[in-house]
Amino acid sequence: MKTHLPSTTQLSSGVHVVPRFRARTHFRAAADVAVTLLFPRRCPVCDEPVKPWNALICKECEPKLTYVKPPRCLKCGKHIGSSEKEYCDDCAARPHVFDSGRALFSYRSVSASIARFKYRGRREYAACYAAFMQEGLGPFIRACRAEALVPVPLHKSKLKRRGYNQAQVLAEELSVRTGIPMRADLIERVKKTTPMKDLSAAERQNNLKKAFKIRRNDVKLSIIIIIDDIYTTGSTIDAMSREFKKAGVERIYFITLAGGRGI
Repeated sequence: MKTHLPSTTQLSSGVHVVPRFRARTHFRAAADVAVTLLFPRRCPVCDEPVKPWNALICKECEPKLTYVKPPRCLKCGKHIGSSEKEYCDDCAARPHVFDSGRALFSYRSVSASIARFKYRGRREYAACYAAFMQEGLGPFIRACRAEALVPVPLHKSKLKRRGYNQAQVLAEELSVRTGIPMRADLIERVKKTTPMKDLSAAERQNNLKKAFKIRRNDVKLSIIIIIDDIYTTGSTIDAMSREFKKAGVERIYFITLAGGRGI
């Protein structure tokens, strides 16, 4: 799938935004133009000032992004080799707490970009990421009928060190484009977990035991979409989903920017 993104101003024109958010979106567009003129936006692929100046990604960089293509696992959305299969090997081997989800890009095509987004302060990438997610995952997002977008929280020590939560920044941009409220006040990470990248699936599950805690006595939501940057084994999404289901949330979906290293 190849997505052609219009300019920053066009993306914020309200074409795909719920009407009540239109005024806020127009104001945001004007502010974006002013900021972009003073501080040129960087392309999430090459990290150079984007060309043309009012775009979200360099035209020549867009084809370098690789999408997760169908047939997809009905549970986690990973690409599966045969259309005769319903689930990937991971989801067939162990049950998940979440209902289903989708990743947009192959991890390999955006790994360097995500690393800059998370660790080098490139928060500006979120605008482009969210635009692609709305375009590529729009049908799935609409079908979920979610009442809130919930970013995966960071532990307070990591948040202090990094300065921002990349999942929340992404969820905020996606909220503007979809009109679905972003709720970062519902759940917190109370356990400082070990970095997940080098852990096995079983180690990830153990690492996340009692890692999350619902912050409100009454969540009052039936359907949510959890937002994160990468889906690998689903352990983090499951750990959050377990707490939300205890709190009465009936259906839990997820969307991520990229699928894990094996995708």
